[in-house]
Parts: sequence; structure tokens; C-alpha cells
Amino acid sequence: MALTEDRAARFATIALGHVTREYPHALTHVLDGPGDVQTPRSLHPIFYGSFDWHSCVHATWMLARLLHLYPAMPPAAGIRALFDAQITANAVAAECAYLLRPAARGFERPYGWAWFLKLAEAMRQFPDQPWSGTLAPLTAVFVGRFIDFLPKATYPVRVGTHTNTAFALALAHDHADDDLRALFRRTAERWYGADAGCQAWEPAGDEFLSPALIEAECMRRLLPADRFLPWFDRFLPDIAQRRPAALFVPASVSDRSDGKIAHLDGLNLSRAWCWRSLAQALPADDARRPVMLQAAAVHLEAGLPHVAGDYMGEHWLASFAVLALDA
Repeated sequence: MALTEDRAARFATIALGHVTREYPHALTHVLDGPGDVQTPRSLHPIFYGSFDWHSCVHATWMLARLLHLYPAMPPAAGIRALFDAQITANAVAAECAYLLRPAARGFERPYGWAWFLKLAEAMRQFPDQPWSGTLAPLTAVFVGRFIDFLPKATYPVRVGTHTNTAFALALAHDHADDDLRALFRRTAERWYGADAGCQAWEPAGDEFLSPALIEAECMRRLLPADRFLPWFDRFLPDIAQRRPAALFVPASVSDRSDGKIAHLDGLNLSRAWCWRSLAQALPADDARRPVMLQAAAVHLEAGLPHVAGDYMGEHWLASFAVLALDA
């Protein structure tokens, strides 16, 4: 399964249909007074669509990534027009102003922070466009948030939802400079370096990330290969025997109109992403590689048919499909 131009165009068309769709909207917003009761678009003039702020950010990342890969695909003109209209200096200033409110200190921590830096990294691929430079003040805010927060984060968060810290480090690593990557590496080693014999008590009923696999993917990205491979051998020592068994069985989704249950389609896609990426980190003759790639294929087959259909999944699942197919 590959990220073909036809598939990219389909995903882009889905995203263009919801990145400026303001309602329904799940607003994460602390009210300090009656004057703070505002619409999503008033609060977030760039990222007001896609049901919630972080989904709008990663849908925008997906559009940028697909535009870079397939600049001549049919939706490309619509993507460029969207970026020109949405990414303006005034809109960025408003998004920054929102984040400077004391009540917004923890806004979208760490999931939205990481996705925004992933978007900032993608925008660098268009040096002939103003988008990256225009977003730079907002990028600086989120870099600063990581720098301030990580030394105070005594413990990792291992759940398979938005607060997962391994996912945040893995994703934001792509944007980071050397100093920030060093901070990420020290933090990951502090949080996860001694982990071994993972039992993978998953999935939970609303997870879209595998706590086990995303931790491994985080360490793959942050550690040099000669340190990652021994850690991986200790962390998941029985992959060749397809254990822990839970990691090899796609999640079953009973109701795709339920936003929490629909998260499990994302779990299947994000597991596929992790299995593919982790397999590529192993030597070519490693017996675990075909086992892992087969697991990736099974999870992709379970998740890909459901990226559209009900808005509870449609507003975000294509982004995770792109992560998996582009791994």
C-alpha cells in the first residue's frame, strides 16, 4: 500500500472540505469572564475548522505534505489558495495572542504543540512561498513551550490519546534544531530509557495511539541506531513470536458515529505507521522485519477504508493514513 497521487488527491479533497468548516466544534477554551465567550473563528482565525484546533492543524499539515509530494494533483490549486487566505500576519498574531493568555498556558499540550511544529516543518518545503515565514512567530511560541515544559515534566504520560508524551516528542523532533533535539533526547531517555519487557495492555476504548509502539517509535527517532536497537530488543523482546499478541490484532470499531470509539480507526492507522517505521530501523536480514511489515499491512487494511464516511472520523483520520502510507 502506497501513497499514490490518486490517494493523495482523495485525502486532500476530504481535508479541504473541513478545514474551514467551523461547526460542529469541540472547543477547548478557558473562560476568565463573560467577554471570553466567542466563536471558534473569533478565537482561532487560522485553525477554527475540522471539529477542533489540533485536527485543523494536522489537516493543514497533511495538505502541505501532499502538496509537496504531488504539486500537480487536482486539489493543489485549492490548497495554495487556502494557505494564501488563511496564513496571514494578522491571523498569526491573533493565534499568538490567544496563547499568551495566562489561561491558555496548557492549551493543546502536548499534542497540538507537536502537530504545529510538524506543520512548521512541512511549510519549510516551500521556500518560494511566504507561509513558513508568516507562521514563524507562532512556531516560536510552541518551541518555547516545549523548552519551558519538558524540564518540569517529571513523568511521561503513557495513555494512547492526546496527552501521550512519546507521540509529542516523536512528531516535534522533525522540526527541532540541534538544541531542541538534545532536550527531546534527554527527556526521552529520562522517561523511557529503563523500560523493558513491555506487556502492552492495550487497546483502551478510545485510544488512537499504541502506548507501546509510539514509545518505541519515539526512541527510534531520538536515539542513534547503536543505542536504539539494544533498547528495542529489551523493550519488545518477543516480536518474532508475535508477542505481545495485542499489538498484532487490529482494533474493532463498533460505532463510527461515536467520536471516542472512532478513535480506534486511528489506532489501527497509527500502529501501521509505527510498525512500518520500526521495521525499517532493523537490519535487512532481521527475522522480525517481515513480522512487523505484515502487522503494518493488516492494520492498514483495517483502517484505510474508514478515513471518510462519518464526520467523527473524517475530520482527522486521513492525516493518520498519510503518516502510515508515507512512513
